Amino acid sequence: MSHGTIQDPDTGLRSSRPRPGASSPGTQGSRRKPRKARKAPPQQFRGLVSPHTLSSPRGRAIYWLILVTVVVGFTAVFVFPLYWMITGALKSPDEMAQIPPSFFPKDLNFDVYKEAWDQLDLGTFLRNTVIYAAGAWFFTLAIDVTAAYALSKLRPVLGKAVLGLMLATLMIPPMVILLPAYLTVKDLPILGFNLINTPWAIWLPAAANGFYIFLLKRFFDSIPRELLEAAQIDGAGPARILWSVVLPVSRPIIGVVSILAVVTVWKDFVWPLLVLPDSDKMPISVGISSLSAQMPQNVLMAALVIASIPAIVIFFIFQRSIMAGLTAGSLKG
Repeated sequence: MSHGTIQDPDTGLRSSRPRPGASSPGTQGSRRKPRKARKAPPQQFRGLVSPHTLSSPRGRAIYWLILVTVVVGFTAVFVFPLYWMITGALKSPDEMAQIPPSFFPKDLNFDVYKEAWDQLDLGTFLRNTVIYAAGAWFFTLAIDVTAAYALSKLRPVLGKAVLGLMLATLMIPPMVILLPAYLTVKDLPILGFNLINTPWAIWLPAAANGFYIFLLKRFFDSIPRELLEAAQIDGAGPARILWSVVLPVSRPIIGVVSILAVVTVWKDFVWPLLVLPDSDKMPISVGISSLSAQMPQNVLMAALVIASIPAIVIFFIFQRSIMAGLTAGSLKG
């Protein structure tokens, strides 16, 4: 690059400056061709089946064959007992006793459901079960929600120890604590009340559930702290924050806990069998079992179908809420 020499009239020093029209190093560098961007390395897929295999007709055929076989097989395993119960109620006693059994009833007799309703007095058993389930739902929410809120947001001194003890109870088999729980209900500590043959024998044990408290606490932990601090600035106390802030945003997990609490009481058998010996206070599961020896097999099957309908309907209506609530508090952010 050519330069011109210029003398400074004050200092007498000479300096070299580029001539007009000459290119500067920056201008010359800007004329260079841009480098080509490097190609990103091919993405590696980790899995049982690679995309290359799925792109071939043979690979897609094998994939769909295995998928359909697994899905249909698992569905049949879970649905077949329900199908056998429904079709067994429509068979005659002789048809149910034949060997080998028939998979389809020869004559559809729907009168057996009315017979089961009348002979087993299912109306009384259903009414008792609804009362027990409703009370268990109320006390479960009243006790477990407040306990989870205290452990998550109020953070007492021994909160972690209390939560650890609650979770430790989940490791104990239910049959181990059956006798201590029965003795506790028969002679309530301090108060000395006998709760046998009363709804309290179902309500109080159902409300003390460490799993529900853990689910609720995990969801409450995901609620932003700033939301509660804003309510505190406005003058709201802990109870008002729970009622006006935490509960409205916790509807998914509260719905899940409500459904699980109701279904658990609805299908429970061993505990109501111990604490509700009177026939007029039995839930439907215990009532059907107590009268099963006196009834034909098809009538018994029809009674089981009637007892299963409410729980199945609840599940199908709220299945999306169940899945959404179980995963709602799993991720923060």
